Amino acid sequence: MADGYDRAFDRRLDPERLRNRCAPESLGFSTTDELPEVPGGLGQARAEEALRFGLAMHHPGYHVFVLGGPGTGRHATALRLLREEAAKRATPPDVCYLHDFDKPLSPRLLTVPAGRGSTLRAAMQTFIRELRPAIDAALGSETHAKRVEALQEAHEKREEAALREIGHACAADGLALLRTPQGFVFAPTRNGEPLSAEAFEALPEDDRKACEALVDTWSDRLTDLLNQLPGWRKALHEAIARAERDALAPAVAHLMRGVRERFADLPEVGAFLNAICRDLLDSGTIWRGTGEDGEEDDEEDGSRFQRYQVNLLVDHTDTAGAPVIIEDNPALGNLVGRIEHVAQMGMAVTNFTLIRAGALHRANGGYLLLDAERLLSHPFAWEALKRVLRSGEIRIEPPSEAQEWRSTLTLDPAPVPCNVKVVLVGERDTFYLLNEIDPDFPELFKVAADFDEDMPRNAANEKHFAALLAKLARQSGLHPFDSAAVARLIEHSARLAEDGGRLSLRTRLLADLMREADLFARQEAQSRVGRGHIDRAVAARVRRFGRYAEQVREAMLDGTTLIATEGLQAGQVNGLVVVELGGERFGHPVRITATVRLGDGDVVDIERETELGGAIHSKGVLILSAFLASRYARHQPLSLSASLVFEQSYSPVEGDSASLAELCALLSALAEVPIRQSLAITGSINQFGGVQAIGGVNEKIEGFFDLCAARGLTGEQGVVIPTACIRHLMLREDVVEAVAAGRFAVYAVATVDEAMEVLTGMPAGQADNKGILPRNTLNHRIATALTDMSAARHAWSEGQERPRKRGRRHEH
Repeated sequence: MADGYDRAFDRRLDPERLRNRCAPESLGFSTTDELPEVPGGLGQARAEEALRFGLAMHHPGYHVFVLGGPGTGRHATALRLLREEAAKRATPPDVCYLHDFDKPLSPRLLTVPAGRGSTLRAAMQTFIRELRPAIDAALGSETHAKRVEALQEAHEKREEAALREIGHACAADGLALLRTPQGFVFAPTRNGEPLSAEAFEALPEDDRKACEALVDTWSDRLTDLLNQLPGWRKALHEAIARAERDALAPAVAHLMRGVRERFADLPEVGAFLNAICRDLLDSGTIWRGTGEDGEEDDEEDGSRFQRYQVNLLVDHTDTAGAPVIIEDNPALGNLVGRIEHVAQMGMAVTNFTLIRAGALHRANGGYLLLDAERLLSHPFAWEALKRVLRSGEIRIEPPSEAQEWRSTLTLDPAPVPCNVKVVLVGERDTFYLLNEIDPDFPELFKVAADFDEDMPRNAANEKHFAALLAKLARQSGLHPFDSAAVARLIEHSARLAEDGGRLSLRTRLLADLMREADLFARQEAQSRVGRGHIDRAVAARVRRFGRYAEQVREAMLDGTTLIATEGLQAGQVNGLVVVELGGERFGHPVRITATVRLGDGDVVDIERETELGGAIHSKGVLILSAFLASRYARHQPLSLSASLVFEQSYSPVEGDSASLAELCALLSALAEVPIRQSLAITGSINQFGGVQAIGGVNEKIEGFFDLCAARGLTGEQGVVIPTACIRHLMLREDVVEAVAAGRFAVYAVATVDEAMEVLTGMPAGQADNKGILPRNTLNHRIATALTDMSAARHAWSEGQERPRKRGRRHEH
């Protein structure tokens, strides 16, 4: 079958096609120090355009969701554009909360121009600090003390005069007004002296009754007088309060004068100062409290004067332009603010100074950057953000779901009007999921900035990419990279993109590799990073994550896992799989076997039957079943049963990249034509037998190469890949060198027929115009086998003797 081997040889790929190299001299520089700074992002023009559009739109609902893969510079680019836009806008005002003297549980909101909030707070702190001495001086002055003493003396004299008048008046009726520990009493007198109880009892009954009647009459008059005394005392207190107001007014006015002058242009501040003055003048003697030892109780004074403080919620003193806030922990309290409580005498209490700002307060008038996945992971945070964006105001309150049955008494601060542009950064799956399940999401986040994960690779883009790498090196304080090192990084970027014709924009992975290469250069005392340092960093990273890959390969080398790399076997082929662990990927071969027998046309996927096969893998098996029936059983029933299995596979299998290998094993079993075990194959198929591209082609080739290299390269080993994957090849240098030396081969096929020719060395055979297949070809053998099975099945169904199987001769 030399013809089949000749065709297989023709499908070998030249070494130049296995790795799209970058020539260092084409970059036009010696080291990255010569490259200019990249003004903006690279390869993200569409995403940047969407971001700028969203930031320019000031209508409700035009918030931005930045979507894309991690490590593509989403956060850095969004932050750069936000800062550019923020620099063009005015700085928003400072936000303060003040005590409301009419409604103490509902603090008032005060906004003042940027920077003046801290000035007002400092002024009020100075005012409070000077208030205690001023109050003591005013209320402790000799003038005030004499005035209060005079008021008290006048009050006492008035009471004494009234009582004296009653005493003199009742004496004319023979009674005396006596003051006892139990109060005032009237007693009959004789010769000006009160009668004793015995003398009173000795009086005639008529005299006693007359005396008692007089006592009742005068007692009523005394009661009338005593009822007037509280009014007189109230008048005394009011007079003293007026005296205190008169004493305090000049002191308070003097302390307030400087604050009023500094904030005369802000009427709301003036109203607040007026309220403080009224409260001070109305408070009276409560300011004269002292501690237990007779000294002033500073803590008590602090709590009394606390209501005169200013809670500066947001201070924009050092803000230039609009604020740009990044909240890494968007929990509910960190997002919309919170009200803290302190324990006092076993109770949780609070006041307006314990109101704390959230990220929305700090970003108000500017921009807020949030990570979508982190936001959604915090209870109630997503709903709170939507509530703020819908209502246009920030309310500091716990959601009803989080409130306890017996909630602690708390405050109800005035809401803060909110005008903020929110930028969410998240994965694509998160964006599409929110669009699907949350009807509020598309109404609030109308702009999507989709970040590409790679870009076309051409000469111009390679130079732009080199400038980006230079920027990453400067940002991390690395040694300069020479042109050979940058060329190696460009090749590695194409490897990350899984496409020799594209460059990966996952700059995080590239920056990590550059830092690791820089370490090796410093250890060698080199002033620049070269290609060898990049190679060393790549190899070191592979080794760090290579424990499992080595264990898998060792199991194959010692025979625990059966993988043949030489010989021939019908119904058996080496498939290729990719495993991803910790962000690193490696490939290895897996044995796939197929068996056939007389049956009803069923192809049993053992992986699916044992629930180890995923949906996509099962789809691939169904497609190959459809191909088999459509090509070979169009005019007759498919009278076989077949089984497919991944041998020694004990973990779930997903993907359709093994469907080509499974079909080749099945066709080999049908035709009874052996497959070269020195080859491995990967690819998916369609219902017409076309071979389609798959992922991880570089890792798959290298995984089989490493096993063959460990056993010894013979020149017969190789890998069969889809033709569509040629552009994805960015193989390791040792693999390319082995192919160039003829010790390993990579074949590209476009159809299952081409794949079978490479694997078996036998021509596939094409039907002529009459539909007749040439003898001694694969397709002829397969068609003959199926025809025999159909005849046998018909014979069994008719009760006839099974026809004798026609002999076949293998020719290679």
